Amino acid sequence: QVQLVEAGGGLVQAGGSLRLSCSASGRTFSSYTMCWLRQAPGKEREFVARMRWLGGSTYYADSVKGRFTISRDGAKTTVYLQMNSLKPEDTAVYYCAAGGVVRSVVPDQYAYWGQGTQVTVSS
Repeated sequence: QVQLVEAGGGLVQAGGSLRLSCSASGRTFSSYTMCWLRQAPGKEREFVARMRWLGGSTYYADSVKGRFTISRDGAKTTVYLQMNSLKPEDTAVYYCAAGGVVRSVVPDQYAYWGQGTQVTVSS
């Protein structure tokens, strides 16, 4: 059974940093794409960043490019999202997701999801 467990959310002032982690278990993820998505109040889920587990290629939403970094620790089967220069508009529930898609920014194409972790950025 695939499990994705996020951690690291919290309250931070604008300009600050947070690092989210996603611990993955239940299968081999070497052929998977790992993804971070977010959902702000009253808005739909949106793509933030993705990484192919094998090879490590990454892709970012324009809104976070240059501020957020997705990475992995293969030994721990953990994916991270380092978030710097946070803005109030980054406030959302952040989800880790995994799927067999090669490239996608569409949330529904990711088969497995964590429970989410709240990130709140105060102005």
